[in-house]
Amino acid sequence: MRSYRKLLRRTTAAGAIALAAFSLQSGSAGAAPAPDPTGSVHTKVVGGSKAAQGEFPFMVRLSMGCGGALYTKDIVLTAAHCVDGSGPNTSITATAGVVDLQDAAAVKVNSTQVLQAPGYNGKGKDWALIKLAKPLDQPTLKIAEDTKLNNGDFTIAGWGADKEGGDQQRYLLKATVPFVDDAACQKAYGDQLTPGDEICAGKVDAGGVDTCQGDSGGPMFRKDDAGQWLQVGIVSWGEGCARPGKPGVYSEVSTFAANIKKAAGELGG
Repeated sequence: MRSYRKLLRRTTAAGAIALAAFSLQSGSAGAAPAPDPTGSVHTKVVGGSKAAQGEFPFMVRLSMGCGGALYTKDIVLTAAHCVDGSGPNTSITATAGVVDLQDAAAVKVNSTQVLQAPGYNGKGKDWALIKLAKPLDQPTLKIAEDTKLNNGDFTIAGWGADKEGGDQQRYLLKATVPFVDDAACQKAYGDQLTPGDEICAGKVDAGGVDTCQGDSGGPMFRKDDAGQWLQVGIVSWGEGCARPGKPGVYSEVSTFAANIKKAAGELGG
């Protein structure tokens, strides 16, 4: 069973907001956004560490409990399972410009439109674009258009849980994960994996480093030959978080680069 890494919320009998378990349900972009929990502060997120202010200025936190990256100044690239279809949508708030979600310098902008990957059905094609009401004065993250850099070590970052079942983070945390080839990933997940649509990364033998709940939609990236950050993946799913033998699964950006570019044009990006 696929366990997407979106932070879901449910209302308890007492009316309090609680974290839901990993689920196959799609996002709740059509509902009014709940306050984004920051949780307690920890020193590492599934084997990672705190990012420096300005280190990854393209990172965006989304109010439905996902991450994202600036594809253009006013379009966020995230995961399809983080949103509820395509169309006008003003309910999502994007927070950018800070590593500390409580920083007074944080810039918050509402969405105007969502475009979910055409043909998305819960398996593969896990990408979506969110159009913002105004441009953000932050650098954008270039996406991979071929598979040349789909190897080596990747950087992951997000405000998601620091361990399986753990707290969401106040500060942006980062980690490094190695590429896992399709054969090894299929050994872990069998026919749940969609080769070609997905790329895997993580320490298969030891575990201990991974994205987790609340990191969905965020980028997996590395430096290109010119030393610039290049997005190769979108946080999608995995069994638990950082378990040995269960690497993280990411939407393979290069597979969808042309579709993403076309969709951004339709949104006016």
